[in-house]
Amino acid sequence: MEDEQFKIGLSKKDGQLGFVFDRGGPREGAGRKGIGITKKISLTLTKDIWEEIDRECEERAISRSSFFRNIMESYYAAANKKGR
Repeated sequence: MEDEQFKIGLSKKDGQLGFVFDRGGPREGAGRKGIGITKKISLTLTKDIWEEIDRECEERAISRSSFFRNIMESYYAAANKKGR
């Protein structure tokens, strides 16, 4: 396996690189399915708040993205119940 060659190829998704092996490799529809649209944001909070968020994420074993997604989903679920 030491001689296994690979190439770097462009993915069908914009801006992503992938590895192309001599055999096998990515297949259309393979892999984890997306859960939505990714948009990058910048959020300014105090150091203390970021530390609380990181502590909470570590305790729950979730990413920051999951943490904020849960907050947003909960907010909009509650707002929809109230008839926003």
